[in-house]
Amino acid sequence: MELIINGGRRLRGAVRVAGGKNSSLAIIAASALAPDVSTLENVPHCRDVETLLGILEALGASTSLEAGRLTIDARGLNGHVAPYDLCRSMRASFYTAGVLLGRMGRAQVPLPGGCSIGARPVDFHLRGFAALGARVVTEHGYMKASARRLKGNTFYVPRSSVGTTINLMMAASTARGATVLQNAAREPEVVDTAVFLNLMGARIKGAGTDAITIEGIKELHGNSYTIIPDRLEAGTYLMAGAASGGDVLVEGMIPEHLIALLAKMEEAGIEVIRNTDGVRARSVADLRAVDVDTAPYPGFATDLHPQMAALLTLARGASTIRETVFEARFAYTDELRRMGANIKAEGDSVHITGVERLTGAPVEAPDIRGGAAVLIAALAAEGTTEISRVENLDRGYEGLERKLRLLGAQISRGGSLESREVG
Repeated sequence: MELIINGGRRLRGAVRVAGGKNSSLAIIAASALAPDVSTLENVPHCRDVETLLGILEALGASTSLEAGRLTIDARGLNGHVAPYDLCRSMRASFYTAGVLLGRMGRAQVPLPGGCSIGARPVDFHLRGFAALGARVVTEHGYMKASARRLKGNTFYVPRSSVGTTINLMMAASTARGATVLQNAAREPEVVDTAVFLNLMGARIKGAGTDAITIEGIKELHGNSYTIIPDRLEAGTYLMAGAASGGDVLVEGMIPEHLIALLAKMEEAGIEVIRNTDGVRARSVADLRAVDVDTAPYPGFATDLHPQMAALLTLARGASTIRETVFEARFAYTDELRRMGANIKAEGDSVHITGVERLTGAPVEAPDIRGGAAVLIAALAAEGTTEISRVENLDRGYEGLERKLRLLGAQISRGGSLESREVG
């Protein structure tokens, strides 16, 4: 399946952001810690969410997702071996390891796959589980861990890893005694997960700082919760509007979650208006080159790096984006070059010299955010672009074609403007 975009149209109008994909994955997993029923609102209908629900159902839970409302009945969850075929396709499947250890006392989870954006070993997770008293081995492509009951401990989270912070926070919620996560990730998704766990009865303090304390309790209970808006989707639409020379309002987003991005957009000459409805990005002059370093929150998010690179291909002057999180997040550069971009990856950085125009070409979406970069370029380019491997975009974006059409884009799936879209 392909996306076909007739580019060169200025995007204008308003679009409402969906619930956070990354928050949803963590919170959906966390809900299975309790032998109870939970209801989640604002859950995006995207492939990664569908994959995680399939994993939980294979473990014995039942789920129902309709119009953003997800009901999870985890009372029947009784398996401890996560299905290989589903887990291998998505990094966040490894959250089931912390959940199964915390609830069942044992877990057998495949080592995960996902986007090919660099080495993302689960060693940090395994060290954390071991620090909590689990016996951990890896063999035949699986992590196998067991503990009669986990025991609280102090653990330094390497590289402020978001996944490790969330996984250990979940596992420690039912451990005996107190756990302290030092150098913890501070991302909004970590805070969102902690708030939900506390509603389930957990005792977590310090989420949003670099030191999180978890006082373990014996059992959690189900609850209801509304997922925060997706800051990465919001940033993608703001940059798409700016790249097209347009005027786009993203409704329902939280501006504080994108402070670093909005500052760089303003530095690039884009008018950014924050109001009670959301954030509006308006092109008022030629784009200017800027330099960006990715960093853990509240710095510039690595998951917005490719989209920013696409935007800067049309900026006047030379820009550099230094990637400090994932060493192989550069596959998208080959695709942008096919469209006429002057861009090259060198070491840990991408160097961009702006061009006057991009032109449509056959390209592919190498991963979720790299695919978003190619999409932004296609919307701004002259002529027609065909994007293959669109399943990567479907993993992270709900209702992509519908939302872009609301902004005036001419986009279709498989050649028909009325064709199927995920979400």
